[in-house]
Amino acid sequence: MTLTTDIADFTRRDYTFDRETKPVLVIGDAGPAVIVIHEVYGFTPALARFCRWIAEAGMRVYAPILLGTPDATNPEKITRRRLYGLCISREFTLFRTGKSSPIVDWLRPLAHQAHLECGGPGVGVIGMCLTGGFALSMAVDPVVLAPVLSQPGMPVSKAAGLDISAADLAIVKRRTIDEGLRLRGYRFDGDPLSKPAKFARLRREFGDAFTGVELPDACANPDSVLVRAGRPPHSVFTGDLIDADGEPTRQAADEVIGFFKAALTA
Repeated sequence: MTLTTDIADFTRRDYTFDRETKPVLVIGDAGPAVIVIHEVYGFTPALARFCRWIAEAGMRVYAPILLGTPDATNPEKITRRRLYGLCISREFTLFRTGKSSPIVDWLRPLAHQAHLECGGPGVGVIGMCLTGGFALSMAVDPVVLAPVLSQPGMPVSKAAGLDISAADLAIVKRRTIDEGLRLRGYRFDGDPLSKPAKFARLRREFGDAFTGVELPDACANPDSVLVRAGRPPHSVFTGDLIDADGEPTRQAADEVIGFFKAALTA
């Protein structure tokens, strides 16, 4: 699928929860619903492609715009202005471990609204990079049936830290026991932002309920922004993905889509 900034096939909707309004890009004619939370770059052509794959599999995607513009013109780079904005933002918890980001309090009602609109047993959620841990925090809510953590990097201050409160973590763990909730995670082996210690921690906390997939750096897209700059790959389902049959990153994307379908259409 060709990458493009043209997202005419998406519909913009503005949702207000707790007096805070944010745009959400929606694609898919029918449910069940999947919440796709973008990376620190914002909504990009590569993220739009991933959303289309999920929609083509028979689900409706809700992509909230938390950073950047509500279109696919956002570049895959982090500016000083973006970093400064994140550091002073009250919505994101970048450095403190054991604390859920306040923005999750807005995302949880979005999941409920998406479920109301689409029906089905519940919703799927995937967070990436900055937002990778949001899927874990959102799994406190019983409406979330398929949480996926892609290259979770927060909090940056502690490699094995999780951006979720102890109370919320206990609730998610209880759901894995009582309800059979399953979680998935993805990262590249050499990713310095999403370190192996984080997946080791998730395995300790959740045991067999967590499936962590760690891809070799060599399978990343050699033409991605990071790899061309001589840096390790990071974005499993967007910029560092190779869209070709048999490629491990594309297989991982298909695996996640299958995970959503199995949990949401049973």
